[in-house]
Amino acid sequence: MGLGDGSLLTVMTIAAAIARTPNISVAVSATTMRRRKRSFGGSGRSSSSSRVSFIAWVSPMSDPSLSSPIRLSIEAEGARLDKALALLAPEGAGLSRSRLRRLIETGAVALESGGTVTDPSAKVKAGQVYLVTPPPPVDPVPLPEDIPLSVIYEDSDLIVVDKPAGMVVHPAPGAESGTLVNALLAHCGDSLSGIGGERRPGIVHRIDKETSGLLVVAKNDAAHQGLAAQFAAHDLERSYLALVWGAPDRGDPRVAGLPAVSFEGGVIRIETLIERHPADRKRMAVGKQSGRRAVTRARLLERFGPPKKPVASLVECRLETGRTHQIRVHMTHIGCPLVGDPVYGRKRIIAESALPEVARDGLSAFPRQALHAATLGFIHPVSAREMRFSTPAPQDMEALLTILRRNPQVSP
Repeated sequence: MGLGDGSLLTVMTIAAAIARTPNISVAVSATTMRRRKRSFGGSGRSSSSSRVSFIAWVSPMSDPSLSSPIRLSIEAEGARLDKALALLAPEGAGLSRSRLRRLIETGAVALESGGTVTDPSAKVKAGQVYLVTPPPPVDPVPLPEDIPLSVIYEDSDLIVVDKPAGMVVHPAPGAESGTLVNALLAHCGDSLSGIGGERRPGIVHRIDKETSGLLVVAKNDAAHQGLAAQFAAHDLERSYLALVWGAPDRGDPRVAGLPAVSFEGGVIRIETLIERHPADRKRMAVGKQSGRRAVTRARLLERFGPPKKPVASLVECRLETGRTHQIRVHMTHIGCPLVGDPVYGRKRIIAESALPEVARDGLSAFPRQALHAATLGFIHPVSAREMRFSTPAPQDMEALLTILRRNPQVSP
């Protein structure tokens, strides 16, 4: 398969080509392979005289992150070895510059003419051909655990699961076991071909421990890089169901007066900066001058309680960006914190005239933030098929919604 210098390969295209073609032999210029802000030589500009090409060979029916050799041919000279090889490595191979540096230092890179190379800073010469042989994926520190999973979809490249509330996504201090990663290691087994040289699932996004709902996880480097590129570009569909105190209303002057708020028909658009809370590092907060841009679109679905002053409401929140605690912070910012949120919410005193006792008790006793990742849509990173998944609210949220729907406000 030959590609001219004017072609631009995206992560998805490379991943698809690797997955669908048993034997690949590609020759591409460095500028064709990637648009980089820095040049091969590090001056920040591209030079036609520093043209570098590669020939990458992938063994039949194998993933390039495994132990098959990758053959890279140098035409220009003068750059560091690790930088030169990183520039030329196929996107789906999981060969970042830092990983290549480790591979060089551990003897996994050799000249085709003979001799292992162990110095990442060695200068390359025109005409040299290097063989990069990544080791087979190693077992990660997290151990497989036989934990039941609600699998919505699975193929050889990725898996979509409906995570229950109470499950941590990734092991961390205080939560070394019982996580989604532990469960996936047991469920996927040998179908994990490796992420960055480790036999582990590729986590490209997370949801909070006490939030339920959909997550997509990569099984190999090609899928991991393709999904990560979509998340980085915010090119996905993600919507959540949130049960909040009060009701977001464009007619509310407190909401309409916020500089972070604008309106798109019946949708409230919230755009702020989000950063760590200055006094509590476990919390996030809306930043005034610093932080990362965050955009949420909230649409009111149902109100519960008096029509003019609802006690609570069901809201659909669509994410344009995905920042830590984004929905929880944004809904609190407009005066509608999530029911049950122990970090951003507070106990509410509900008037007896607003709701029957069973509904008041249900709202007050809900044990977690009432948030569910209900819809997830993306482009499959290998097949390029459009994929969209939806799951209903979990049993605890649905039970509370049923109580609220069956018990409207108390008549005067």
